[in-house]
Amino acid sequence: MKKILVPTDFSKLSINALEVAVEIAKKSNSEITLLHVVEEASQSSFSIAGEWRTTENWSDKLFTLKLLEKAKDQLEKLVMDPRFSAVKINGELRLGNAFHGMRTIIVENKVDLVVMGTRGRSDLEAMVIGSNTERVVRQAKCPVLSIHKKPAKVNFKEIVYATAMHKDEEVFSRMIKRTQQLYNSTIHLVRINTPGDFQRDYVVKDYMEKFAKKLALKNYTINVYNDITEEDGIIYFADSIDADLIAMATHGRTGFAHVMAGSIAEDVVGHSKRPVLTFVVKR
Repeated sequence: MKKILVPTDFSKLSINALEVAVEIAKKSNSEITLLHVVEEASQSSFSIAGEWRTTENWSDKLFTLKLLEKAKDQLEKLVMDPRFSAVKINGELRLGNAFHGMRTIIVENKVDLVVMGTRGRSDLEAMVIGSNTERVVRQAKCPVLSIHKKPAKVNFKEIVYATAMHKDEEVFSRMIKRTQQLYNSTIHLVRINTPGDFQRDYVVKDYMEKFAKKLALKNYTINVYNDITEEDGIIYFADSIDADLIAMATHGRTGFAHVMAGSIAEDVVGHSKRPVLTFVVKR
């Protein structure tokens, strides 16, 4: 891992993410790109009658320019902050849509990991407001580490790996192994039994053991945990062992399929207080 992207809006949440990213960068000898995207004031509008019109609004242009100047100063201050002097940080300031700015720079810079802050939210907020973090989790071409609050210590010794044990998870599994090697961690493989998707313990544990051996995992435990939903099971199991990190794959559903099925990974990101590492796999 050589390149880490940290999107920032200069809030405490995004600073927490940067602090975590700096610790990871020191451990992995990586460099960080600190990205801020200024959303341009719109020059397009609709009249009350529903007619679309475009105007040259110079006050909007001036306002955007002032936002860019302010953001440039804030970004430079963060890049030069003595707290982060142990790693190389490049500041990147862009104009446009925050999500598309992140997605573009991930591809352009061949980013290996995104570290970003996320807010805990209620179910109502999830439906009405949504989140850039969730969109990145769903569509990013690299792993995303979501940080709700800064951990007391960035030392991922106990990793919960919530797995469906599909073949398509093998790439992500190798990422987990590299993380394990970096932090000398224990991997806790877990399968959540729910009323709608229940399997006998001995069947699941046998399959998980074969999965672990196929991946040549070392220093791991095998666990079956029962709960009403997979999301709750993953979070509560992680709480029960005081995990430092939750890792899980997502299949990145979009559009109608996403509305119908939702995403367990996005739900865990939205509700867990612990760092969550996700990766979109193809099926």
